[in-house]
Formats: sequence, C-alpha cells, structure tokens
Amino acid sequence: MGSQSVKAITSLKQRKEFVYHLLNDVTALEQMIQDDVFEKGIQRVGAEQELSITRNDFRPSKNALEILKKINDKHFTTELALFNLEINLDPVELSNHCFSKIEHQLSTLLDKAHKAAKKVENNKILLTGILPTLKKKDLVFENMTPLQRYRTLNEVIKNIRGDDFKLRIRGVDELIIKHESILFEACNTSFQVHLQIGLDEIVDKYNWSQAIAGPVLSVMSNSPLLMGKELWCETRIALFRQSIDLRNSSYLLREQKPRVSFGNNWIFDSIIELFTDDISRYAPLLTSTFEEDSVQLLEKGIIPELKALNLHNGTLYKWNRLCYGVQNNIPHLRIENRYIPSGPSVKDEIANALFWVGLMQGMPDKYKKIWKKMHFKDARGNFVSAARTGINTYFNWFDKGISAKKLVKEVLIPIAREGLLKSNIVAEEINYYLNIIEKRITHNITGSKWQIRSNRKLRKSVSKDESSMLLTYKMYKNQRANKPVYQWKLPNTKAIDLDHRYNKIYKVMTTELFVVNEHDLIELVDKIMEWKNINHLPVVNEFNKITGLITKTDLSNSFIKNTKSDLIVAKDVMVKNIITVHPENSVEKVKTIMNKNNIGCVPVVDGNTLVGIFTTNDLKRIDKYGK
Repeated sequence: MGSQSVKAITSLKQRKEFVYHLLNDVTALEQMIQDDVFEKGIQRVGAEQELSITRNDFRPSKNALEILKKINDKHFTTELALFNLEINLDPVELSNHCFSKIEHQLSTLLDKAHKAAKKVENNKILLTGILPTLKKKDLVFENMTPLQRYRTLNEVIKNIRGDDFKLRIRGVDELIIKHESILFEACNTSFQVHLQIGLDEIVDKYNWSQAIAGPVLSVMSNSPLLMGKELWCETRIALFRQSIDLRNSSYLLREQKPRVSFGNNWIFDSIIELFTDDISRYAPLLTSTFEEDSVQLLEKGIIPELKALNLHNGTLYKWNRLCYGVQNNIPHLRIENRYIPSGPSVKDEIANALFWVGLMQGMPDKYKKIWKKMHFKDARGNFVSAARTGINTYFNWFDKGISAKKLVKEVLIPIAREGLLKSNIVAEEINYYLNIIEKRITHNITGSKWQIRSNRKLRKSVSKDESSMLLTYKMYKNQRANKPVYQWKLPNTKAIDLDHRYNKIYKVMTTELFVVNEHDLIELVDKIMEWKNINHLPVVNEFNKITGLITKTDLSNSFIKNTKSDLIVAKDVMVKNIITVHPENSVEKVKTIMNKNNIGCVPVVDGNTLVGIFTTNDLKRIDKYGK
C-alpha cells in the first residue's frame, strides 16, 4: 500500500491481469528460494514511527500536510488520517551500537517534527498507541488524507461491507459504535520494527516470532483508552481488526478470515506457504500498472520486485508480517513486527525493539520445528490474552502456566540478552535498554497501566473529556523529557499549567448521564434522584431524543406531593421548553445563558444527540480546579 498508483479492481479484465502477475510472482519467488539467491552474512534492523498530531489543547489536529511541507524531509510521509504522520528510519546493520543509533536518528527527526508543528498553530507531536482525546466526530471522511490510495481502499471496503460496519469492543468498559469509513484504523499508531532474516532461518524464526508475540506484547501495551472508555490494555489489536474487517454476515457464514489477523497456522517447510495461503483465502482488492513479468525478469538475471505479491500482502495486516524486498539487485527477507505500539517514550520504544530483536536472535535450538512442541492456537490465544490484560496476563507457555512477569524476567530476557551478545551488540547498550523492560516488571508499570491509573485518578475530580486532555498533556511532557514510563508520576490537576483548560463546555460537562423516559412513573424519577444524589434528570422519548428536563424543584411541588401519583409520569411534570447548548460553546457563554434565564443546568446536545449536562456544580468545580 506504499504505492501511490493503486486502483480498485472493478472489472474481470483487471482481476485476471492482477492474478496472472500474482501467480507469476509466486513462481519467481519459488525459483529464487530454490536457487538460494537471498542476501547472506548481514542483518539489518529498520523501523517506522507513526505519530499523532494535536492542537495546543491536545485535541487532534488536521494539519499533517502543512506540517509535512514545513518538515521537508524524505524520512517523513503521510498516513491515513490528517492527524497522523509517519517516519521511515534508515535501516542499520545489526551490530555494536545500532540501537542507540536508531534512538539518535529518531530523536533528531522528532525534533524536526516538533519544531515544524509548533510553527503551524502551535501544534504538538505525540507518541501514543491511541490518542486519548480522539472522538467519533474526528473519524469522518473529511479527515482522511486526500491521496487516492487511501480513498480507493476506503471505497473498496465500503462497497464490500455495505452498511454492516460496526465497532464493538468489550473490556472493563464497552464501546459500541457504527462507523462509515476505515478512519477508525487511523486511531492506531505503532512503532513497527523490521528484522532481516536469512533464508536458512526464516521458517523457524517466523514461527518463533508468532510464539513470543503474546509475552512480548504484554510488557509493551500502551493503548487502553478509546473515546474515554477503558477497554483492552492494547485496544489497537481489537480496533484494527474490526476497523477494516470486510466480513459481512454472508462472509461469516463461510468462516472467511479477517484481513487483520494473527495468522492461521505454523509454516512447516517454506515461506511460500504463507503467501499461497493468503492468496487462497483473500480475494485481491487493488491492482496497479505492471510493466514487466517477474519470471521473464528472473530469466534475464534481474531480481524482480514482486509488485503484485507485495501489493496483495500490503492489503493483509498480520501482526507479524513477512516482507520481501530488493536492494542493488539482491533480494532479502524480513519480519515486520506490527504490534508494538507507539510510545510511551522514545527510550521505551527502543527498549521494545531491542528486546524483540534479541529474542528473535536468541531463539534456542529446542524451539525449531515448533509445531511439534506448541499448538498454534496457544500462540494465538496468548496474543489475544496479552492484548486484553497486558502485564497481568497468565500464559500457556509450552503447556505450562506462567505469569507474564515471571516469563519475561526469568525466561525471555535471558534469551534476548544471549541473542544480542551473539549479534555483537555492545554489553553496555544491552544492559541499558533491557533494564527499562526489567524496571517495568519491578514497578508493575506499562504505558497502558500508567494511562489507566492516571485516568481513574483524574476522573475523581474532572470530567471525562478533561481527564483525556490532561493525561495527554502529561504524556506529552514526559515524552519531551524522554523519560521511560517506569519513571512517570501520575498527573495532579493542581500542578498542571495547561492553557485554556476550561474554555469549552465539552471539557467540563458531565457525561455519565442518567435519563428517564417520558412515560416513567414520577416515583421512579424521585428515587433515581435520591439514589444518585442528582438534582436534574433529562427526559427522553422512545427514540432516545431529549424532550424535557425534571429538577428537584419540580418534584417538591406540593401538588405532586399531596396527590396520588400512580398515574403521574415524567411527561406530566417535566419542563418542555428547555434551553440546550452545544459542546463547543464556551463556558463563559453558557454561564451567561444560565444566569440570564435563572436556571441551574443546561443539557448539552450535539446534533440530535444528548451528550452531556452542564450544571452549577460544574461551575463550582471550574472555580476550584481552574485557579
């Protein structure tokens, strides 16, 4: 999907031509494997850094293209959404101080991005698996980067899915949303690491990458929050899978596999099995212009780029993806780790990369032919469990139960250390970055845990939107100091100097709402107010649209108190001519409205949807915490 010239397959002729080149690419790859032409004697590490862009108030910014123009560096490129960018780091040889070199280049490029963003409306650059301040209204078609390849993929998926396009994730909380584009995928930002592997090791190493994925993810999770909901420790895993899932009900009946997946089985004899399985399961979606035939090129001594195979592979999103590339007419193979999240800090990311690469390099011989020792569903189950529960996961590790902390500390870190030494990484570098992983275990902290604890602490005194904004602000501050997450302290509202904290209603309104139906008995209304210690209750109709408001004053009316109320319902006593405000209204404007009309609360409505309520108690809270 990196190609700019992709187009949807819309005709039988296009499909035939693409499949012809796809099968030719497989034939050419088989021949190259047989002839053993792949690069030997060197390994390289590469990485891709996905970024979030925010406004000065840490809400998503849509200035990616303008910031990209000011950066003016070939390492930077667009992403799906206008609030994201990507950095492609230079591959480095796996040896000596390579990881500190990666950190230095990444930090230098990030400084460029920070400076450019500041010049565009004082925007910010953030590393986070999912930006906590994202809202559904940010994920609309208008916020998609206006490049044809993104719009083509969006249209292809929409045409297949139709209207059956929903997101449902159950964690500590539950999120259910109907959406209209693939832009939910843009919520996810990652730090993708590539490791070049020789042909002689690629089968066993790819299987090993699958086996260790769950334990590795468990100590790296950094995406627990989406739209204010506390979901999985690494919510990206569930979100990415659902956001571009092509399966409708008819596909499900045929047990069609999702395009975002962990995989279907081990590979046994050849990497060809991965590609042929994908071609068998997944219909091609996109095509391009093919000027040359891979088999014919190979016969001329020219190593083909396998354009069709790479394009098809680029529309499948495996968490460990096998990649093929060519440099100076020499082909190579690499494994791309796609599940490592962006953040919490650059040092955390480099530690994550070093740990994973070390584990790959240190694979013990006893784990060769892994299918004889571990069921594939154990590996896949461990991965899903780690995404759900992070560092608190309990794994089935080669038929033995073991906690994530114990497995990583006692088994995997020693393997990684040995693998890094074998790869001639200097001991000082190994100790420095592995210590960051060890400290997370010692302190029982990951990016995910820090966000969860911060959000819960903030929610005791501020609204959901303000909590998201404040923890994002603190995340940004810690990243700029480049402190690993085990050193981060939880945010304190009194110590935060963020400008314009309370300038908009959505930042401070109450979003955990209790409502009653027009036909609910007044006794129920009275009890809800008593039980929940609230003074105002919105009233909705059968379509869940607000039609009125009931206050404690309404209930204290002597007529209601002294009358048999078995026939009195909410509709009979509610205030029907209510004043509503929009979430983007300023606090000062709403305060004026309330004072002018002598009312103690206003419902907050976005379109036809009740999204919050703003009361005099919220004003008091602003006075208390805003000073």
